[in-house]
Amino acid sequence: MATVEKMPMLAEGHDKLTTDLRRLKAERPLIVDAIEEARAHGDLSENAEYHAAKERQGQIEASIADIEDKLSRALIIDPTELSGDKIVFGATVTLLDEDEKPIRYQIVGQTEADAKGGRISYNSPLGRALIGRKVDDEIEVSVPAGDRYYVVSKIEFI
Repeated sequence: MATVEKMPMLAEGHDKLTTDLRRLKAERPLIVDAIEEARAHGDLSENAEYHAAKERQGQIEASIADIEDKLSRALIIDPTELSGDKIVFGATVTLLDEDEKPIRYQIVGQTEADAKGGRISYNSPLGRALIGRKVDDEIEVSVPAGDRYYVVSKIEFI
């Protein structure tokens, strides 16, 4: 029997997915109404409103299925309950780049990642390189812009 791979995420990421799911489910009846209205206009072969509504319906159903899958596999992690001297999912890490400039990231799930907001996925190149590291460890990461070098300066569980 196949095992289901859990998807780690923070509680706020889970809440956001739940909110998105509710919004999409609320949109379902509106799309059905739009399809019925467009169908009433006659010839479906040249009915742009009908085709647009059907396409949107397909997008909504695909999104709902995707979110439901993620929620069913969710493993909610509270970083404040974690501790230790190694970088793990949920940890907030301060890195020093080659110019000794501090950069701070929290290791989060794929759906929560926002590099500009200081959140990187544990599956990203930098996230994978950080997992299991300790303070003062040196890290080399290959990214599209080239190789980057960092030193782990601080690990927090906040």
